[in-house]
Amino acid sequence: MKNRWLLVQQLSDVLSPLQQFTRQQIPVKGWIRTIRTVFGITQKQLADKVNVSKQSIASLEQREAEGIVTLKTLQDVAEAFDMQLVYAFVPKVGTLEEYVNEKAQKKATEIVLRTANTMKLEDQENSQKRLKRAIEERTLDIKLNHIETLWD
Repeated sequence: MKNRWLLVQQLSDVLSPLQQFTRQQIPVKGWIRTIRTVFGITQKQLADKVNVSKQSIASLEQREAEGIVTLKTLQDVAEAFDMQLVYAFVPKVGTLEEYVNEKAQKKATEIVLRTANTMKLEDQENSQKRLKRAIEERTLDIKLNHIETLWD
């Protein structure tokens, strides 16, 4: 389905600006405590804005530092800070388009080389140039028509 590859390209364009944030480290004590401290907001002040107890804020900061806080809670705190929570999945390296290209090429190479090996056993070996072209064609076919197979 050619539309799916177009969607990958469009989503890649949307996510590309976020790639720079993959290299940013989450503060050891979490974003909530860090931002609260930088702004000079006390736990009590934040608790009043989020409509919870001071103890709940202390617990929340601890849970965030441990990585067990919910998105809903982070959204509530972001709102209290008059900020926006940004949430996305971004490839660890490169753009989404590059990520899919790499996975499609790897899958295509496996398929083509498996077939090539069978042909070699039958004394019908292909040239390196032909194999390279077959991999390129299979990669394109996977991206355009069978992208869902990348996750098998």
